[in-house]
Amino acid sequence: MTTIAVTGATGQLGRLVVDALIARGAAPGEIVATVRDSAKAADLAALGVQVRVADYNHPETLAAAFAGVDRLLLVSGNEVGKRLPQHTAVIEAAKAAGVGFIAYTSILRADSTPIGLAPEHLATEQVIAATEIPHALLRNGWYTENYAGSIAGALHTGAIAGSAGEGKIAAAARADYAEAAAAVLLSGEAGVYELGGEAFTMAELAAEVAKQSGKDVAYTDLPVADYQQVLVGVGLPEGYAGLLADTDAKIVDGHLDTDSAVLAKLIGRPVTPLTSAVAAVLKG
Repeated sequence: MTTIAVTGATGQLGRLVVDALIARGAAPGEIVATVRDSAKAADLAALGVQVRVADYNHPETLAAAFAGVDRLLLVSGNEVGKRLPQHTAVIEAAKAAGVGFIAYTSILRADSTPIGLAPEHLATEQVIAATEIPHALLRNGWYTENYAGSIAGALHTGAIAGSAGEGKIAAAARADYAEAAAAVLLSGEAGVYELGGEAFTMAELAAEVAKQSGKDVAYTDLPVADYQQVLVGVGLPEGYAGLLADTDAKIVDGHLDTDSAVLAKLIGRPVTPLTSAVAAVLKG
């Protein structure tokens, strides 16, 4: 019996990984779902999944959470700027617990991309490598769901804003990345996995939204500073808005594009196309 733990198991990605593990034949009782609030995981417990409390910000919770775990998926935290110490605490606890395999959700080409979100990911990869525990680096590209808010807003404003120019984004649905993570956890195959999906431009995204919604929607390309203020205007903190706007600008130079077919190979089917991703957002 191989026990697989998934951190952040009530989060958007973590929950999908648990579902994918079960769909691929893992027994619920062999899955450990680590969560900050066990009350939010009642549905997982009802499936027979082991629910354990583990908080990245409270290392004292981690040892018990990883006891008896053979393989671990570390889903990267969402507190930008705090992730390295959080991840390090998880990795150290996993090593102390005797975990034999760690998979980590990183970012596309973490070791070479200039995207501002990358340094924390690369540093985490290095911490994992230093443990000498067999590991898989799941270098995920962009999620198509990242544009759900922009699509919803465009139905009212007629515009999707950004600073990506004519750059390509090889995005995929969150469920695609979750299935890939499940496949790697079940195989235990170490390696670096550069993952991405069907490439599109922001103009092509806007055109697809227009086609499916029947509304006039176009892409508006803005200077980085102007796009940052758009993001601030919808409620993002200034610093984080700046980071996202700068990331958008890096799309121009191809830093969120890839021709890698690894994602489709891992999940055993074509990656979710843009048409389906847009349809899912419009359906709500």
